[in-house]
Amino acid sequence: MEKVWLEKSYPTGVPFEIDPDKYSSLVEMFETYTSKYQNNTAFINMDASITYQELAEQARAFAAYLQTQWHFQPGDKFAIMMPNCLQYPVALFGALLAGLTVVNVNPLYTARELEHLLADSDTKGILIIENFAHTLAEVIDNTKVKHVIVTGLGDRLGGLKGFMVNAVVKHIKKMVPKYHLPQSVKFNQVISAGQNATYTSVDIKPTDLAFLQYTGGTTGPSKGVMITHRNMVANLEQSKAMTNPVFEVNQEIMVTALPLYHIFALNANCLCFIAYGGTNLLITNPKDMPGFVKELSKYRFTAITGVNTLFNGLIHTPGFEKLDFSGLKTALGGGMAVQRPVAEKWQDITGVRLLEGYGLTECCPMVTISPYDQTEFNGSIGLPAASTEIRLVDEQGVDVGIEEPGELWVKGPQVMKGYLNRPDATAEAIEDGWFKTGDIATMDENGYFRIVDRKKDMIIVSGFNVYPNELEEVMATHEGVLEAAAIGIPCAATGEKIRIYIVKKQADLTQDSLIAHARENLTKYKVPKEIVFIDEMPKSNVGKILRKELRVLAANNTAGSSAKSEAA
Repeated sequence: MEKVWLEKSYPTGVPFEIDPDKYSSLVEMFETYTSKYQNNTAFINMDASITYQELAEQARAFAAYLQTQWHFQPGDKFAIMMPNCLQYPVALFGALLAGLTVVNVNPLYTARELEHLLADSDTKGILIIENFAHTLAEVIDNTKVKHVIVTGLGDRLGGLKGFMVNAVVKHIKKMVPKYHLPQSVKFNQVISAGQNATYTSVDIKPTDLAFLQYTGGTTGPSKGVMITHRNMVANLEQSKAMTNPVFEVNQEIMVTALPLYHIFALNANCLCFIAYGGTNLLITNPKDMPGFVKELSKYRFTAITGVNTLFNGLIHTPGFEKLDFSGLKTALGGGMAVQRPVAEKWQDITGVRLLEGYGLTECCPMVTISPYDQTEFNGSIGLPAASTEIRLVDEQGVDVGIEEPGELWVKGPQVMKGYLNRPDATAEAIEDGWFKTGDIATMDENGYFRIVDRKKDMIIVSGFNVYPNELEEVMATHEGVLEAAAIGIPCAATGEKIRIYIVKKQADLTQDSLIAHARENLTKYKVPKEIVFIDEMPKSNVGKILRKELRVLAANNTAGSSAKSEAA
């Protein structure tokens, strides 16, 4: 990316370059800012809050427990399987303080998905919300996990409120299935014991792994993206470079509705706002839109991140338009394309433009972002982040011209170290430092990028990547299935929904039985909305199923009969 393009369009005061070595690790950054902003509120959840000083103390207690009671060593893997609640940042920073690599886990993973992740990552310990402890209990004997911390949603809310939340979740809503994890301890016990133990600081190098973020692959099971401390520090500095003209120290309240186990919220919310001494307002269940709006009414929030479906849900929820938006400075959409009607309606209601960015797990995630001073939605994913180079290349690897589509390649300090245990996949994805995104984009004369196509087979449901091979492998394990192929089709509610084409092995195979099979083996958002039976799959001359032909069939609304599920 020639800097001449950036000079045309970069906002005043935003640097072209950042220092990716400003901090040796996320731990140095954490200790710097928690000391600086001791009395500021760091996180709020369900009306309970924690200051930066309390966060640092509890994180050190968590780290001390892992070091002294379970003898974790630097570099060991520790998984966190939690929704957004106060335990998450305590465990996150506690594990990092102990020099561990954090493995973020979607709490909705099925037993099959969880077993693969834990075994592949060689995880030795896990913090899990009790609502999903039964899933871990099913597979723990097939992994190397020896140490388990279990927590309830109300455990850090304090006093009567915490007790009541846990009682309602367990006994009234019955959201905690029975489980048997005899080796587990309670989160609050860990903090209490850790406060009486001695924390030993760890020498963490910039190249040490901070996170393993699992992402799907177009072939095979999900892969662990190896993200170093330097990768994350760099991307945080890149984020700060773009937002420094907007945000003020001690003034910001960030609405965090996206899950912190997702790289978007982990970076843009949890980590980024520490530098400003800002507050993260954690929303545990953003699907409860009326409850979400009620929570927003309590605070003069200044920033919010989300995916298109979240913003769309908010603007169509009664009462949202009556909220106080006088403090709102920015709203950032990512994870999936922001739709123009949503962006325009959002701006009409809030008076603030909905910015759009582009990123990938492999880039921690930010690659591009719309400038903060852009006044209207223009459908682009913005400009390259500072210290980020972008190429658009054709199938021969030759750079394309202005407004010509090409595959988007990225080079910068935020590009991952590689895929865990997958040197083949790493070599395929990274060439001479350039990460090949597989996404097709164009660039205009002012340096703005637009995505015109995605990785040809990936499906994006509400901002989450869903990969057809995994779906097809699961469906093929059903005894009545001969062949299966998955595609995404447009959906107003979720961006795309999953349709799976099936060639029957058994004549009496039903759509309902396939949906039930999918629910047993896949996270909820991966369960197909539609099943279509087809007599024969379109294939290439070497026998490869041609999903592009199925997309044509879907567009023409032909071939087979479909049944809708209530999966998502």
